[in-house]
Amino acid sequence: MSGGSARPKRRKAAGSALRYEHRPGRPSVSGPEKRGWGCLWACLVLPGFVALIMPLVLFDMYWGHELWGDFAPAWPGGAYAFTGVVGALVPVVFFAWVAPLTRMDWKRSRARSLARVAASLPGLGACYLVAGVIATTVRPKRRRDWDSGCYSEGGPCWVHVHYPWLWVVGLVSTLVAAALLITLLVRLSRRATPTPPSTSAPPADPTPGSPTGTGGRRPPA
Repeated sequence: MSGGSARPKRRKAAGSALRYEHRPGRPSVSGPEKRGWGCLWACLVLPGFVALIMPLVLFDMYWGHELWGDFAPAWPGGAYAFTGVVGALVPVVFFAWVAPLTRMDWKRSRARSLARVAASLPGLGACYLVAGVIATTVRPKRRRDWDSGCYSEGGPCWVHVHYPWLWVVGLVSTLVAAALLITLLVRLSRRATPTPPSTSAPPADPTPGSPTGTGGRRPPA
């Protein structure tokens, strides 16, 4: 029989509560839920993309073959001259569209900003027209899609067969027109910038009573 007494065991500390009840009047820890704009953004982007691309599709569908099969060859100088004119119009119509938009200032005047947006619409329409003319010469990416419609008179394949240097003429005319336009804008900006007045005054003329030209004053020793 043992005479020693057993020591009492220490009680384990109670574990901390994992969940806290939300008290009324106490601000919630979680922030406000964000609104899901993904679906709305997708619903707006898809119709906008269709609205932007549809004029080009309609232009190619109804006027593409007639444009390069009849109109371009009858242009003065032939289809290559017509291509040069179209290429030169690319920077011009782009500038006509963008130039009014660069002068908008919604904070200063909303009415003037809206007027400049309206002034850019003809340039935007001209951009669509030029882009439609260029798009009618684009062949399908896959060679297996070059069907009889592509090789029919005025089709994109027909255009590249009869005018193989079409893209070279268009690219060169676009670069030349862009260089001339930039040069003209730089010269106009220099003329519009006022030159600062000269601060140096011309030297005073000598008085007739002073033969040495010192105005009656003694020259320094």
